[in-house]
Amino acid sequence: MRKLLIASLLAGLAAPAFAQDASPFTGFRLEAIGGYDALKSGDRDDDGVDTGEDEGDESLEGAVFGVGAGYDFDLGGVVAGIEGEFTESTGEQEADETLDGINFTSRVETGRDIYVGGRLGFRAGPSTLVYGKAGYTNTSVEAGFETADDRFEFDSNVDGWRLGAGIEQLFGANAYGKLEYRYSNYGNLDFSDDFDLDDFDPEDLDTEIDLDRHQVVAAVGWRF
Repeated sequence: MRKLLIASLLAGLAAPAFAQDASPFTGFRLEAIGGYDALKSGDRDDDGVDTGEDEGDESLEGAVFGVGAGYDFDLGGVVAGIEGEFTESTGEQEADETLDGINFTSRVETGRDIYVGGRLGFRAGPSTLVYGKAGYTNTSVEAGFETADDRFEFDSNVDGWRLGAGIEQLFGANAYGKLEYRYSNYGNLDFSDDFDLDDFDPEDLDTEIDLDRHQVVAAVGWRF
């Protein structure tokens, strides 16, 4: 009888610990990401402040796709985690323009994006997590201007910050899906120092722009 009581006591102490370790929102995860991507470029004034004017603003819209990884900790009332992503975008825009009587073709496209940050959420149900996220992001922007006689190519990496929110739903023991919105701001991009066209003065063109990004993405993943 004494051995039976001791065994029952140990089992009772071990059960909560096991339940906590077996939390569905704890551990390492890998995921595939895809969705809508829009990178908006706006003019800035001489002080580097966004003018807020819609005139001249452009949006590069396309698809975003990539991979992500993270590690989550279920702290009881909340779930906290660290995460990272590597994505590519298909956003691209070309236009034929004229400046001072000179015809030229302009091209702007978005490239790879790297994100590192954290998230904090709460369990809205046994298999549902609602969360917010924030972190650092770095994106690649490529631009080009071409006339009949000259060609200019520009490629730059821009630092910024990201905020987002989403919902994660478990499917079975390890699989999950996510739906997420995120906003990124890359501050001021100025490529006038790299301008090298014989027929253009950099001051004649808008080479200083503000970059904002809006994305709506879905992800499917596996937790290990």
